Amino acid sequence: MLRYVALRLGIALLQLVGLAIAVFFVIRLMPADPVARLVGLNASPEAYAQSKAALGLDRPVTEQLGAFLGVTPGQPGGGLLQGSLGDSWETQEPVVEELARTLPVTIEIVVLALLLATLLAIPLGMYAAMRPGGLADRSAYTWGLFAGTQPDYWWGLLFILLFAFTLGVAPAPLGRLDPVLVPPEQITGFILVDSLLRGRFDAFVSALHYLALPVITMVFTISGAIIKMIRQNTLRALRSEYVLHARACGLPEKTVARYALRAALTPTVTLIGIFFGVLLSSAVTLEKVFSISGAGQYAVRGILNFDYPAIQGVVLAVALVSLLVYLAVDLVHAALDPRARH
Repeated sequence: MLRYVALRLGIALLQLVGLAIAVFFVIRLMPADPVARLVGLNASPEAYAQSKAALGLDRPVTEQLGAFLGVTPGQPGGGLLQGSLGDSWETQEPVVEELARTLPVTIEIVVLALLLATLLAIPLGMYAAMRPGGLADRSAYTWGLFAGTQPDYWWGLLFILLFAFTLGVAPAPLGRLDPVLVPPEQITGFILVDSLLRGRFDAFVSALHYLALPVITMVFTISGAIIKMIRQNTLRALRSEYVLHARACGLPEKTVARYALRAALTPTVTLIGIFFGVLLSSAVTLEKVFSISGAGQYAVRGILNFDYPAIQGVVLAVALVSLLVYLAVDLVHAALDPRARH
């Protein structure tokens, strides 16, 4: 297992280096002029040249790449090898610090949504598999087909209209905490965790209240697919020879169901890992709908402002989180099915 983890980490490191170089060149191929964006179109040639030099864009692209990677001097705080992503051209703050404030916001919502969707999908998927063609089976299929065909931001707007403004059981989309409350001092960046660590139970309850709608929106759009995956793989496992043998040996039905669930979870874990990346990308629109300042909105601001360090930083940060999630998925897959280690 240790050799397997070391191999996966080595592959992930190579992927990050390749992605960093690719992102560096791709954003510089965009038909945009970040210098003109900062100094204005009517700036004098001297001001334009001075601003270009301050951003480091007057140097050859190879020197810029070296500064970004940290192998040559020229970037504030060093480069990637020194753990720095540079300073944002728009805010003049270190990109690492800005990501430390915004990325946990998005990860918290995505993790809560995946956790709730999985806890909901496992019993419903197994129940549908145990009674194929029944009401639960047909309902799960209809739910997955109906919810998955609509954009998540459309469901978010509908849920705001229904639960916040019509029924009044949910707060208005004003962020992830009641505006009248002082946020807990940041420790991890996850507001639920920080509220508990700081003993701010009022902030914890308020955060749960405000995070409910965005999390429910994500759960509603992805849980149908997870239910169908568990249902199909549980049915396949129940018809397999080893389950038939277990039943012939007189094992209790609960034990047989547990065997079938383990077989069904192996492909489901892979689907959940894929959904993690999907939800990170869909957070761009959902954060806008619910007025949440997360990594999605940070990426949009960086693109609109032609902020190269911010764009590079958010892409690499999201890629790093995704690679770690895929590594965790591979480890769970290997634990459920030892054949995957070879």
